[in-house]
Amino acid sequence: MSEEAPKIEFPCAYPIKIMGEGHEELREQVIEIMLRHCNDFEQRLISTRDSSRGRWRSITVVITATGETQLQAIFDDLKTCSRVRMVL
Repeated sequence: MSEEAPKIEFPCAYPIKIMGEGHEELREQVIEIMLRHCNDFEQRLISTRDSSRGRWRSITVVITATGETQLQAIFDDLKTCSRVRMVL
């Protein structure tokens, strides 16, 4: 019995969580990519959390997703960043 994943209705608010090295360059890379793919990206909606020792950082952004092609392009670009370790 296979269960199909629910379909996303676009446009919609879509959170993306990025985990990587605890370095300010990570945030800069994420912002650059979001601005490239999202015309209405709001930097004030970025949420950042550092690990207890500061070695790792998680960044959560919320975008207005317009389609699967856009989301795939964002995920692909984030995965090529030098400081990014995981994208959810």
